[in-house]
Amino acid sequence: MDRLTTLEQQLATALRRITELEAALATMAEENADLRRQLAKNSNNSSKPPSSDGLKKPSPRSLRGKSGKKSGGQVGHRGNTLRQTPTPDFVERHEATRCGACQRALTAEMTKGMEKRQVFDLPAPRLEVTEHQAAVYCCDHCRAMTTAGFPDGVNAHVQYGTRMRAAAVYCNVQQ
Repeated sequence: MDRLTTLEQQLATALRRITELEAALATMAEENADLRRQLAKNSNNSSKPPSSDGLKKPSPRSLRGKSGKKSGGQVGHRGNTLRQTPTPDFVERHEATRCGACQRALTAEMTKGMEKRQVFDLPAPRLEVTEHQAAVYCCDHCRAMTTAGFPDGVNAHVQYGTRMRAAAVYCNVQQ
């Protein structure tokens, strides 16, 4: 009988413990559901400001509808591309001295044609220096010296011009 009483006490204790654990599990499930609701909120579905979205910002959706066409150039479209000019500013010839297959020497008489490729590029910037010269006169009558005037803005013996100053400001502010 002693053993039966012990087993009944253990069963009662286990049932109480199961009830306590079920109650704790239900509480945690409610907390979990509440936290998931909070995590799902963003500036689109709540009153939260967009700055609180952090790195999980919803991607912007395009209002443009599907056209049914494949992306890229469509069939029949001629297209536009950069075309070679018949009058390039510079021509650089490149010669081969050895055969690419057998390494024998090549001569000018062996030339059968020319492959052309053109590179369009901006010219290298170059400083232009303008010297302003003002004539100095000596009056024949009173012997006074008179110097011609320089243009507005030419105030120093050496200075940067307006375009150079504008480029410096542009590089400083924009770049």
